[in-house]
Amino acid sequence: MKNHLLVFSGNSNKKLAEDICKFLKIKLAGASVDTFSDGEIRVKINENARGHDVFVVQATCRPSNDNLMELLIMIDALKRASARRITAVLPYFGYARQDRKDQPRVPITAKLVANLLTVAGADRVLTVDLHAGQIQGFFDIPLDHLFAFTIFTEYIKKLKLDKDLVIVSPDVGGIKTARAFAKRLRCGLAIVDKRRVNDEKAEVMHIMGDVKGKHAVVVDDMVATAGSLVEAVDAIKKAGAKDVYAAATHAVLCGPAIERIRKSHIKELVVTDTIPIPRDKMIDKVKVLTVASLLGEAVRRIHEEASISVLFS
Repeated sequence: MKNHLLVFSGNSNKKLAEDICKFLKIKLAGASVDTFSDGEIRVKINENARGHDVFVVQATCRPSNDNLMELLIMIDALKRASARRITAVLPYFGYARQDRKDQPRVPITAKLVANLLTVAGADRVLTVDLHAGQIQGFFDIPLDHLFAFTIFTEYIKKLKLDKDLVIVSPDVGGIKTARAFAKRLRCGLAIVDKRRVNDEKAEVMHIMGDVKGKHAVVVDDMVATAGSLVEAVDAIKKAGAKDVYAAATHAVLCGPAIERIRKSHIKELVVTDTIPIPRDKMIDKVKVLTVASLLGEAVRRIHEEASISVLFS
């Protein structure tokens, strides 16, 4: 395994890549990623990759364009270095929110990124909690879509909220995910009925389900500006919930997100390390769980040509 499996990392997820390698008991493969004087990205692979099974860990989070280009250039370099197979490991798949034409004259960036990864030379993709499941269909190469809900449910169990626990979906689109949480935790389910005012603001209408006197956990795939999340939490609190927690896989946390979370009724926001959080955004209310073992086990199983379906149970 050590002679044939190589894990590389771009600049966005180096700590996560190192943790994945610790799980696999291998060393992170060496690559130099910096820029030329004019700002163009320069990549050099410092390992012999010929004939090896290669995994490149790189989330396309902020700065999205730089991280995406780093990933594409690394894949190209590895392809030209005669790697046997290249798997792009994207803990966070950026440009996923534009997955359809919902207005005239707008792009489908999720499809564009899928094409770019394929043309660059990726043989398969491994990712966590896509913003929309149908993005899997944009790829003509194998894509393994993992879910972080198993990591979250184990943490929620440790909080011992079982008797008065209810899982809340922040909108109708998240019902499937919320139901998976509720089924695993054997608890109630509620839905926030909201109407979106614009791309950054949503108006809560009412709560469908019983949250009164219960500990509520709002679950979502990401938290960006936290506007929708805070609105949902306020509505849940007004409906009589005790404490309100939130669990979101991808901590985008842009704009006024941290300030909104700090001032909100959220008791704790639980996220993962699919996106690294800067120190200035780490507040007491934010708890970070790692997906290193989840991704590490998936990498091991893909390398050994074993099934990864066990990771969904």
